[in-house]
Amino acid sequence: MPPRNRRLRAVAVTGSALVLAVAGYAAYTGFGHGGPPPPAPGCQAGTGAAAISLDTGQAGIAATIAGVAARQRLPRRAVTIAYAAALQESQMQNLAYGDLDSVGVFQQRPSQGWGTASELRDPVYASTRFFDALVQVHGYTKMPVDQAAQDVQHSADGTAYQQWAPLAAALSGYFTGAPPHDVSCWYTPPARADLAAATRQLTQTFGPQGQAGVVIRITTDRSDKNQNGSVAVVHARQDAAWTVVGWLVAHAQDYGISDVRYAGYEWNAADGSMGWRRAGPAQGQPPGQALGSIVAG
Repeated sequence: MPPRNRRLRAVAVTGSALVLAVAGYAAYTGFGHGGPPPPAPGCQAGTGAAAISLDTGQAGIAATIAGVAARQRLPRRAVTIAYAAALQESQMQNLAYGDLDSVGVFQQRPSQGWGTASELRDPVYASTRFFDALVQVHGYTKMPVDQAAQDVQHSADGTAYQQWAPLAAALSGYFTGAPPHDVSCWYTPPARADLAAATRQLTQTFGPQGQAGVVIRITTDRSDKNQNGSVAVVHARQDAAWTVVGWLVAHAQDYGISDVRYAGYEWNAADGSMGWRRAGPAQGQPPGQALGSIVAG
């Protein structure tokens, strides 16, 4: 996924909700939407000339890396360094093979003490190990991206990471919410989402729920649009709320999520190729929820 593969694609998603002073809220539901079928599944970060095309696997890994960084309260620069390493090592894909015994998105080696091959094929585990090593690099936030990545990876040619620095910096902005509502994916959603599985993986990525966590709590209810569907409301730390939203959108196909709303914007899986859009006045939160919720469905 080198920079020359960037292409313009419109994106549509709406998310309506005001963020409270302490927490944001996110919700996701599993009901379908009408209209013509979307294009082949895909994802995009950004819009217009700056748009970056990703496949759903790349978007999911990018969102996971950003989520692990949020859990560890790391700066955006850490995400940029991780993205540069992931792009160079695997094109941000979760590979089952590599040089010698290297596996996973960062091509970490079990023989070098990174973990078992099975563990390293888990992007959450691999990202956690990468960041655990990165924070041991003194002054990593101020050094060149390739130097910081090389101090973690110990690659044969550490200078190769630098070619990815501009793209990595752009992606880290989108997946950490600066600018917001700029991560979108599209696919044909099923009739019902697997909210239980999505909740489990959300917790694995962002950490345990609680006042000190990224995800404060998750509540579920039936959708007002389709009584056969359900909606989950995710109460998230305000400074990481758009990172949570990006994770939900990037993993929507995995869990059948069809709609995400937050901060006055909404994303819809069926027409996600047209981008996020402003939510209507009646949208923005599920029934009975206070203003301030991030709604994903």
